[in-house]
Amino acid sequence: MNTAPFAQLQAFLTVARLQSFSRAARELGVSRSAVSQAVRQLEEQLRVVLLARTTRSVSLTDAGRRLVESAGPAVRQALAALTEVSAEPGEVVGRVRLSVPRAAVPFVITPVLPTFRERHPRVEVEVVIEERFVDLVAEGYDAGVRLTEAIERDMVQVRLTDAFRFVVVGAPSYLARHGTPQRPEDLLRHECMTFRMHSTGALYAWELERGRRNWRVPVRGGVVTNDNQLTVAMAEEGLGLAYAFEPMVAEQLRTGRLERVLEPYAPRVPGYFLYYPSRAQSSPALRLFVDVAKERLVHAK
Repeated sequence: MNTAPFAQLQAFLTVARLQSFSRAARELGVSRSAVSQAVRQLEEQLRVVLLARTTRSVSLTDAGRRLVESAGPAVRQALAALTEVSAEPGEVVGRVRLSVPRAAVPFVITPVLPTFRERHPRVEVEVVIEERFVDLVAEGYDAGVRLTEAIERDMVQVRLTDAFRFVVVGAPSYLARHGTPQRPEDLLRHECMTFRMHSTGALYAWELERGRRNWRVPVRGGVVTNDNQLTVAMAEEGLGLAYAFEPMVAEQLRTGRLERVLEPYAPRVPGYFLYYPSRAQSSPALRLFVDVAKERLVHAK
């Protein structure tokens, strides 16, 4: 069996990451038929089916998934090495691709990007805002940002924020009309801004704790969304109670636009972490991003 040509492997990995021949063609700057032919030739040489194709979707077969997991990081490193050849001595050229939840952006991305781009103008940073848990290797990410309990144990973790609490908040106008809940079960009688989970499609049950006891309250309300910022905005308007991590509503709490309720039951979480596979440490661009993140977020505390 001949060794698979690099261009064919790159075309396959791009289709696998984007789950689309058309989007892969646009990213690679070639025609859709050229991408399709490259993947077909690769499958013929390897004598396996790598992608399951239908008229509406593209998905990886088991063989395709194994190839992505084994070859994906190596190909990205090879592309980065080719790019770095054109760099001036001491200059890093490359790309950092990050998966970040929306709520974390103002606290862990916005403070870091200006400094990073000023120091390393030839490193492209792609920030993908999404709530779902991603497979960093299979989907072509260099790193992700998540709460630590959501991170696989075999990942390298870099702390970005202090621990913080999740709090239930409401506008003074709402509390004046409907009263203030005193116990977690009181929430069942209140209008709550309900959050739909991206990963499962289920409505999120608010998690509360006090001492060793924990509650998961299946709150309900007339507004359902998958965006935390909208729940806070609607709570400010007096439509109901919202559940948010405390730094996100610090300004509203300071000015009195929102008030904490059930504060003795507010759960504490370890905070946001940047995480990545240990083999990704060989990426110079990612190492530089980690250095700036530590400086701007960790050392600034």
